[in-house]
Amino acid sequence: MTRPSTTRRRTTALAALATVPLLLSACSTGNEESSTGEAGEPADECVIGMTQINQTAAFFTQMNEGAQEAADEAGCELQIANANNDAAKQNSDIENFVSQGVTGLIVVAIDVNGVLPAVEQATQAGIRSVAIDAELEDGAVDTFVGVDNEAAGTEAGQWVVDEGLADGASYGIVDARSSFIQNQREDSFRTVVDNEGATFTQAVDGENVQEQAATAAQDLVTAQPDLDFVYTTGEPATVGAVAALDADADTKVIGWDLTAEVIAGIDSGLVTAVVQQDPKQEGVEAVNELAAILDGEEPQGFIDVPITIVTSENVDPYREIFQ
Repeated sequence: MTRPSTTRRRTTALAALATVPLLLSACSTGNEESSTGEAGEPADECVIGMTQINQTAAFFTQMNEGAQEAADEAGCELQIANANNDAAKQNSDIENFVSQGVTGLIVVAIDVNGVLPAVEQATQAGIRSVAIDAELEDGAVDTFVGVDNEAAGTEAGQWVVDEGLADGASYGIVDARSSFIQNQREDSFRTVVDNEGATFTQAVDGENVQEQAATAAQDLVTAQPDLDFVYTTGEPATVGAVAALDADADTKVIGWDLTAEVIAGIDSGLVTAVVQQDPKQEGVEAVNELAAILDGEEPQGFIDVPITIVTSENVDPYREIFQ
């Protein structure tokens, strides 16, 4: 997508680590629907429907909290529908939002291609839309909010190279095959480290669910006992790998998304580095962007929420968030 320069600057929490403590704690740990409204009610000036992948991963519950805080501040009604990792249900949820007459739509897509017909239906109904985390095809929504996942995977791979961890190393991957963005993170990371002398052995599918990821990680290290590191492409995979490996294992973890368990892994030496996003700020930015668009402002097209690579040297500011 063409990404115009930002004309309305907003604060981003990860722009400096000093602001990290302002990040959120998770708003929910269940699979319940959150902030739902009644079908058939007339739309207010700012009624936002948000279709979320699941409400078990801390990453998504943090995103929800940021969106809710911004909606309260902006005077918008926010309705959050939990797709529970089901792409068909996500499409149905968007169709329900259209029927309810929401004025704005936030899409956290499971399948960036499969969701397009439902998003197009919303657009045809005059609903303005923003995508978070997973970028849809050019023109599908007004603005994309999040990380450039391909570039971030490259950055993570370059960090591994710069730290001298690639040349001569063998590694495996715990991924989520159904996740377009996690595939981007995997492919771009591999390109960098493989070109610098690392040897890829095997990838296993954690299915974006912690329990499955733990089993997949255990299968990986059983099949490949001499790995130098495991690269994990999302929170469930990272938590699962930490659960599957011994703290004193020679195989280390390099991956995405902090949790309390992952911070404990950093402390024990099991986890070498984690790519940390700012999901709460993504939720804030998405709601603020929709509120601005509904108020007559031009869409920004792309709002970048930077990443930080977290290691033992800079993990301390995150402890309060995930305790």
